[in-house]
Amino acid sequence: MSDITNEIIEKLKSMTLLEASELVSEIEKTFGVDASAPVSGGVISVAGGEGDAQSQAVEEKTTFDVILEAIPQDKRVPALKVLRTILSLGIKETKEFIDSLPKPLKEGVSKEEADSLQQQLEPLGAQIKIV
Repeated sequence: MSDITNEIIEKLKSMTLLEASELVSEIEKTFGVDASAPVSGGVISVAGGEGDAQSQAVEEKTTFDVILEAIPQDKRVPALKVLRTILSLGIKETKEFIDSLPKPLKEGVSKEEADSLQQQLEPLGAQIKIV
């Protein structure tokens, strides 16, 4: 470790819990991060500007939620058929699903599955949002 890192570690060891808590709060505010959120597979990059350093966590997203926002009135029947297959629901349940839009279609799916759902529904005029 560098001398600076060792020096910071030694100073942290001498802090009280209250001081450490205040330090974490200030780090969260200054760098726009959340210390309580686990970062898995993320990369932290430090960009130095004129005397001030900024840190941002860059995390590659692996799961996505597909939100079905709207279906045009004239495309409801074809969309109903496609949605029945996607959701594995009966006609009544699928119709109720369409009537309650916007609503999550699938949650926690891969990018490929999210794109596939979008490709199936957009030709029917459906408005899809992937988050």
